[in-house]
Amino acid sequence: MFLLILTFLRMSGKKGVRQLSIFEVAIIISLGSAAGDPMISKDYAILPSILVFFVIILIYRVITYFAGKNERFESLVEGDPIYIIEDGRFALVERTDHNFAKDEFFAEIRNQGASHIGQIETGILETNGKLSMFFYPDEKVQPGLPVLPKLYNKKSKEVTRKGLYACTYCGDCKEISAPHACLRCGKDEWVESLDNVRVQ
Repeated sequence: MFLLILTFLRMSGKKGVRQLSIFEVAIIISLGSAAGDPMISKDYAILPSILVFFVIILIYRVITYFAGKNERFESLVEGDPIYIIEDGRFALVERTDHNFAKDEFFAEIRNQGASHIGQIETGILETNGKLSMFFYPDEKVQPGLPVLPKLYNKKSKEVTRKGLYACTYCGDCKEISAPHACLRCGKDEWVESLDNVRVQ
């Protein structure tokens, strides 16, 4: 049963778990369920599980075939990429469209060498959960919301001195001297912005 799971993964052409879409994860869970009983107990016959395996693989092949032929069907099965960052600020999308944790999202940004979102021209959350980012050239980097924990954790609703601040919700940067609501998203939590270029 373990060899059958490995065979299916090889047939799918994927190299790792991060490359799997939600649909493919559901297929893997189904295969694991079919393989589980024969792997842990001699009381369960292996042939029915093998039959279930081939039915699941057949369904997978049929669905991926039609997904390749029809973009609307592919979107229904796989989902669509979501723009998370545009022009150095968070895209104002409905929270129901995605449910990533901000800490994990910031970690992804830091892993690609960015210290603030003003360095990022476009950020896209792919259907497999991976974050694709396109960076500004150094001369076009703009002030942005810091993603470094020590700096971001200085966020506050209080602004005691004049300076360039980033809204912690949408990333919009403004020069302010007193607390007020962000004109872009309506939130009122700020942190001092960064404007340094990305270290590569």
